[in-house]
Amino acid sequence: MNTSALIRPAWTPATIALMVIGFMVFWPLGLAMLAYIIWGDRLDGFKRDVNKATDGFFAGCRGRHRHRGFARTGNVAFDDWREKELERLDEERRKLNELRDEFDDYARELRRAKDQEEFDRFMANRNKPTAPTKPNNDTGPQTSDH
Repeated sequence: MNTSALIRPAWTPATIALMVIGFMVFWPLGLAMLAYIIWGDRLDGFKRDVNKATDGFFAGCRGRHRHRGFARTGNVAFDDWREKELERLDEERRKLNELRDEFDDYARELRRAKDQEEFDRFMANRNKPTAPTKPNNDTGPQTSDH
């Protein structure tokens, strides 16, 4: 790291000013600057460790064995048995996925049929001729003069 940089993880006038301004503007900014001043010199090591971990992870993804990254154990009988079991489980998973898809199609068709039935009932009720209303000869409340 360049020690002559204006903003470096150290107690310099520039970093102190940025920290104070950060607290005045939005307190998490000031807190982030304080953390950078205190632990910023560890960022290179942290970055190196993270890069090494992710490189190792993705290298494992590239060189994976056929089933979920299981490496060979050296025991041929066990590795063969495990390979057959994993293939059997993959086949079972494929069958279950097919059954789920079939059921989803069946349920979708039932919903469509129910919706169609409700729509047809609505349209039949809507298009029914309404019974003619009889005119009411009532002229209002009647009063008696008793």
